[in-house]
Amino acid sequence: MLLRRLPRPLAVTIDWVVTIAAATAFVLVFEAEVAKPYRIPSASMEPTLHCARPATYCRAGVSDRIVANRLAYRFRAPRRGDVVVFETPAPAKRLCGQGGVYVKRIVGLPGEQISERQGFVFVDGHRLAEPYVDPAARGIETRTFARVPPHQYVLLGDNRIHSCDSRAWGTVPRHDLIGPVLVRYWPPTRISIR
Repeated sequence: MLLRRLPRPLAVTIDWVVTIAAATAFVLVFEAEVAKPYRIPSASMEPTLHCARPATYCRAGVSDRIVANRLAYRFRAPRRGDVVVFETPAPAKRLCGQGGVYVKRIVGLPGEQISERQGFVFVDGHRLAEPYVDPAARGIETRTFARVPPHQYVLLGDNRIHSCDSRAWGTVPRHDLIGPVLVRYWPPTRISIR
């Protein structure tokens, strides 16, 4: 109604500015509160998520791009097997040489006893089925970790021999979990919904 009183070129310009501003605001709110895109920078999740060569141990020419569902853990608890994006704990920044966000898989839940025997993960004494781990990338470590504290999670990379994860820096608090991977959207040949 108000735009009808203005000269047509000015009304069209204002209409475009308002539309672009509304779209930008929507995208920013959506990214901040619902889903945020990330790039896979390292080989720690190979072969599930690829990083780009020539980085060490990367299998692809292009890094996978993913979107994390930032709302999921407001409505449900994190589950074993979730591939999650999370804020890097302070010890990880020190031990792995980089901060920011990481992507790993949840293998240990609060209250569980996690151990590793010849590279295989055991939860409360039962071997965890992990078809996503390449046998050549499993490792040979044997150790038992402290029982997982309340509201904490054990996160491991699928490429165990090339992953700096909970085995090095311990558990991750729930409040640091940004959300599970919702979709892999790039490259086009690897698009998938989780």
